[in-house]
Amino acid sequence: MGVKSDYREDETRRELKYVSRETNTMIGVNKCPVCGSQKMEVFLELKDYFLTGESFEISQCIECGFKFTNPVPRETDLPKYYESDEYISHSNTSKGLINGIYQSVRKHSIKKKVKIATSNLARGEALDIGCGTGDFLKEMLNSGWNVKGIEPNNTARNRAIKNYGLDIYNELQLFEFRENSFDVITMWHVLEHVYNLERDLARIKMILHKEGRLVIALPNADSLDAAIYKNFWAAYDVPRHLYHFNQSSFKRLMGKYGFEIIETKPMVFDSFYISMLSEKYKRGKINYLNAFFNGLKTDIYGLINKKYYSSLIYVLRMKNS
Repeated sequence: MGVKSDYREDETRRELKYVSRETNTMIGVNKCPVCGSQKMEVFLELKDYFLTGESFEISQCIECGFKFTNPVPRETDLPKYYESDEYISHSNTSKGLINGIYQSVRKHSIKKKVKIATSNLARGEALDIGCGTGDFLKEMLNSGWNVKGIEPNNTARNRAIKNYGLDIYNELQLFEFRENSFDVITMWHVLEHVYNLERDLARIKMILHKEGRLVIALPNADSLDAAIYKNFWAAYDVPRHLYHFNQSSFKRLMGKYGFEIIETKPMVFDSFYISMLSEKYKRGKINYLNAFFNGLKTDIYGLINKKYYSSLIYVLRMKNS
């Protein structure tokens, strides 16, 4: 890939400092996106098993433990890593057994997502960021909400507009909405993709009503299936996933923007889907028995402690609201 990284130990201070060499297509991350520390180390070396086969690294902040892909593609180069008919968020494909299972579960999960996003709220204005092909927004609309969506991918955006007649915009629209415009903002497995994290989170805070609800679903880097599959864990999904949150790092990040977590819920089906993909990446084919066992084991451990679940949904509000 042409990117080299090395570590230099300061013998007097005994600190590891990450030195990244940029290329024309990659840019190094020189500070932790959560705490701002410049002290980091390599956590994992892995590949883009989904599409390109390119090698990447995940760094870990020495100060707060947050994990993030480093270096990352330049923003203008990122779209090519999504250019596949198999990328289900954009294509909504049912091709293949894994995608077929995903779609079956997804129909059930969407209704649950709507309930989580809207429980105990009067109907109002909702925004789904990274709305893909619009299925969640359609269900929100059917529940009586006024809905809008943001989707950077042209194919997915056009499909949502054509299929459902929804108001879907590109990512620039995020900065056109008026302040306090939305009662609910949702991001379903989207925040880990956001290139300009600080800018976009600050903007989300501005357009969310002061008593509004923010719902964010994320892969959980502390999960049991992540520990089982290590560099083959499909939810690392480098370089599309730029950040790899656990509960503590997410809480710390959102606290910087004045949010507090009021509820955390598991996505119990994710463990099976991710385990199937991870089996495929690890073995070149899927051992469905292993995938089922590891998915089930992950959810059982999650019942004991939520930190073991494969994915988590966080429901947030502004502090003192």
